[in-house]
Amino acid sequence: MAKYDKSDIERRMAGAVESLRGDLSGLRTGRANPALLDPVTVEVYGSIMPLNQVATVNAPEPRMLAVQVWDKANTTAVEKGIARANLGLNPMTDGQTIRLPLPDLTEERRKELAKLAGQYSENAKIAIRNVRRDAMEALKEDEKKKEISEDDRKRLEDEVQKLTDKHVAEADQVAEAKEKEILTQ
Repeated sequence: MAKYDKSDIERRMAGAVESLRGDLSGLRTGRANPALLDPVTVEVYGSIMPLNQVATVNAPEPRMLAVQVWDKANTTAVEKGIARANLGLNPMTDGQTIRLPLPDLTEERRKELAKLAGQYSENAKIAIRNVRRDAMEALKEDEKKKEISEDDRKRLEDEVQKLTDKHVAEADQVAEAKEKEILTQ
């Protein structure tokens, strides 16, 4: 049985790019985005849960997030969870709704966020290259087992490299767009 599986390799590389998109969506750009609160966890009912499992987050205004807590008893726990997340947001509670005004980003903070976006991009590219390495090893193993010829291995290695280049370019493009968005708000 051949170890090389092109669809699995493509799926894993695309997964790295999707993971990058998810990481970047949590970065603040100066506009209110409900995804900003995705990393927030809340301690309720004796366990730690993601914020989106105890409340609804929306952006009623360009510079304001509103968190509608489903159970009034959890309001203070949600407020503490947001404060613990260290997002630089100052929660204001109004009954079961927590309002989060977004302060203006300083130029220094924008540069930090752009640098962080670059780090996320680099991590995604490392993951893509690791998938490429696994694919190359699988091809060499298949050749050693005489399941594919040397010519097939070389042709498939070129194919894997083209997939790698495509996904690395996509990761660069996604990160570049996010950096531009951060720096021009």
